Amino acid sequence: MGSATEAPGKAAVRRPLSRDVRLFWCASATDALGSQASGVVLPLLLLGLGHSAATVGLVAGVSTAAGLLLAPIAAVPADRGARKPVMLWSALVSACAMGGVAVAAATGRPPIALLLGAVLVERFSTAVYEAASAGTVALIAPPADSPRVVAGLSAADQGALVVGPALGGALYQASRALPFVADAVSYTVAAVCVGALKSDLRPGEGEAASGGAAGPEEAVLAESAQEPRRGAPDVRSQAGPRPSPPRRPALRAELGAGLALVRTSPFLRLVLIWTTTVNGVIVALYYGAVFTLQKGGHGGAPMGLVLALSGAAGLVGSLAAPHLAGRIGAARLLVTVSWLLVPLAAALATVRGPWAYGGLFGVFCLLMPLVTVVLQSRAIQETPPALQARTGAVLASAVGGSAALAPVVAGVCASRAGTAAPAVASAAVLTLLACWTTYVRVPTRGVAV
Repeated sequence: MGSATEAPGKAAVRRPLSRDVRLFWCASATDALGSQASGVVLPLLLLGLGHSAATVGLVAGVSTAAGLLLAPIAAVPADRGARKPVMLWSALVSACAMGGVAVAAATGRPPIALLLGAVLVERFSTAVYEAASAGTVALIAPPADSPRVVAGLSAADQGALVVGPALGGALYQASRALPFVADAVSYTVAAVCVGALKSDLRPGEGEAASGGAAGPEEAVLAESAQEPRRGAPDVRSQAGPRPSPPRRPALRAELGAGLALVRTSPFLRLVLIWTTTVNGVIVALYYGAVFTLQKGGHGGAPMGLVLALSGAAGLVGSLAAPHLAGRIGAARLLVTVSWLLVPLAAALATVRGPWAYGGLFGVFCLLMPLVTVVLQSRAIQETPPALQARTGAVLASAVGGSAALAPVVAGVCASRAGTAAPAVASAAVLTLLACWTTYVRVPTRGVAV
């Protein structure tokens, strides 16, 4: 592993975070809280209306797939300078969609088509918002503050994971429409916070015009547009209007610029592989816990305990990540955490009680953000401003894809080899990942934590 250039243990003077950073954090925190509150009760609403479990799964699967497909497309206008309007209007559309679900839930038995349409609109709009917001940190905070900002955003997500389901459940007990009202309000608050941002959320004019010259596909297109083909006459000096270049290749390059950057950057490939693998593993381990506890006769309360412990541990890990990385070095932290995750996953194959599961799963969730926060903050620094949203969409889509595939893999392993199989398979995958992070050489020059 390449050695990092930061000086572990070096004291740094912490400046107060800017007003725009606080506003962006408030927008993300309220958005995450509302989404957790409504997301946990949406299956309950559908089941309560008499729909089958297959219908519930269909709604969840279609909405997730829609978000993964739309995010890379929505990232293009955000990188081209429309980041703030895209975020603002997508939040408002999401608020209207959740308000529609709340009204439908309060008025009796709404048709499934209405609920599915509203959920899809909300999922589309949320995907657009997340894709556009991926480049915001680099534009509202200096590079030295990126780890703190990313840590705060990660902590907000973990806090919402702890508080959101409990809040949604309590509101649902009072009225089945209230969790969706809360989500609509959260989107409205996010829109107000985004509208109040004073920072210029557009990349530099030169970068915006070129679409991030570092993108290899765009560089090839630019070169081919300027150089005549071999053996063909040079018509650039001839009089008359030049024909417009075909837009389809340019659009393809726009959509693929983020993927091209990730493919050619050793560090961004590390971020993609590590975060995608570990997030897929943690989802597989969670479903392995569900299968094991259900087989042992435990109800839903133990899984709530596991989720609460993991969320609280993830909150602590997110807040501690910048400090630990500054003291011991990001490269060493990456390798250490990668190896520590292996015995935790293996141990989950041997336990059966909810408290043991909660403890081990909590430690796993405590360690994981120590690396993800550092990797995400460094990815922001490694990515040109005009490619922030598209690169973030590529990374988020990969993580979302692994999280969607993991339950299927866990279910197949558990049904064919027993409930301990997901944990055993996860430990094997993590061992390969730890070996790779130990021996791969990743450039870490010029990046401070």
